[in-house]
Amino acid sequence: MRNDEGTPIWFELSTADPDKAQQFYAGVAGWNVTTSPMPEHGGYRIANAGDGAGVGGLMKPPPGMGSASGWAIYFATGDVDSAAARVRELGGAVHFGPMDIPHIGRFAAVADPQGVGFMLMTGSSPEPSLAFAPAPGAPGHAVWIELATPDPDGAFAFYGKLFGWEKAGAMPMGEMGDYAFIGKGADFRPGAVMPGGGGGAPARWNWYINVPDIDAAIARAQARGGALLNGPSEIPGGDHAATITDPEGFVVGLVGPRK
Repeated sequence: MRNDEGTPIWFELSTADPDKAQQFYAGVAGWNVTTSPMPEHGGYRIANAGDGAGVGGLMKPPPGMGSASGWAIYFATGDVDSAAARVRELGGAVHFGPMDIPHIGRFAAVADPQGVGFMLMTGSSPEPSLAFAPAPGAPGHAVWIELATPDPDGAFAFYGKLFGWEKAGAMPMGEMGDYAFIGKGADFRPGAVMPGGGGGAPARWNWYINVPDIDAAIARAQARGGALLNGPSEIPGGDHAATITDPEGFVVGLVGPRK
């Protein structure tokens, strides 16, 4: 996959019940979920948006990954091995890999200095990933990422040195601190960094799926055993954002208009 360094290129759910997850997300996000035809992928399920582009995957935690579960974001890098070594140099950790995925590429599971996990990936395909499609967005694609961390300044320092990100403005949130936007160059604005990880709430990466009608998507989530955590709240541009949990309690965001 040929994407700029630090671009979110894949979104992966590790779950004890892929069948239930498939039913939930197909209904909420409108995904068409298929099983990889390659036996060496061990029944890995691929989530495709309505336009046919691959967005993410669903799987049981593989051997060696412990009990890790929930959503993970893969970020593009031109050299996984060098990037993983850089993570260590910058005070982060490498939990798994780097290792090859047959016919897909090479990846590593890592964490930043605040302990927030993410994935590094160098894809073997010459074509870029289309999983992340920000504004105006396409239904079923990712449109925003968000890091909740106890040390936003430290996070910007880490990811800045790893991916070249910088702080590109901020929106004050009162006593909660700033909602600081991630930038790189003139056009790359994939998401934001905000204070989090206190009061029992985990520090984590979250991501948002584009939906054509956010109220309808929330209703479908609730009807399938999910729950609404917050929203829908209007965001710049006129769309609305909400955060939900799936039936297993895994968090994901939704973005779309109210009709």
